[in-house]
Amino acid sequence: MPKTVAFPRHAASLILWRSRAGGEIEILMGLRHAGHRFMPSRLVFPGGRVDFGDRTAPAATEPLPATLAALERAAPPRLARALAMAAARELEEETGLTLAPPGQAAPALDVLDYVCRAVTPASMSMRFNARFLSAPAEAARGSLAGCGELERIDWFTLEEAAGAPLAPITARVLEQFAACMALPPAQRAARPLICFQGHDRMLPERQSAPARRPASRVG
Repeated sequence: MPKTVAFPRHAASLILWRSRAGGEIEILMGLRHAGHRFMPSRLVFPGGRVDFGDRTAPAATEPLPATLAALERAAPPRLARALAMAAARELEEETGLTLAPPGQAAPALDVLDYVCRAVTPASMSMRFNARFLSAPAEAARGSLAGCGELERIDWFTLEEAAGAPLAPITARVLEQFAACMALPPAQRAARPLICFQGHDRMLPERQSAPARRPASRVG
């Protein structure tokens, strides 16, 4: 009997970054427990799968048009917005930091930038269709704590992160992020978007599908 291929669940991760005094970039990452089924003992970005509540959760601000358009390349509008919300929620749950502006409970989603997408290989029993977003550290507030899912949460330079125990796909996403940050800000939104399929197959992200007219209701 042929092996059943697991369906990749929608997920989002957030690369929170800051600049040192000399301009060197640091990113926030955490080490997953050795007992986890997915990527044990690996340094990862805060992230996880989209929850049903992410589709309707309130936000202080909505994603920027460029970020939303990038997310909608491979997701309908409601899911695209939920992916942005999931990235903000996972950051708070796993690190204790929130994107909510002072005095507000809902996160600001207009601080998010799109990096890339990656789909777990079909050979794996647990699969994700993950979107990677980024945000500057000054958009977050709070103290590093989290829910305990990550053993160690700390700031790493890009060089330190590249030399850490990373999953191959995390290393590729890190390369994409570094390449994006090396561009002038005005060019980042115009760069070609890519999607990793499998372990290291890099493909151009597909174009947005034409909007469909809603079906008429009967009764």
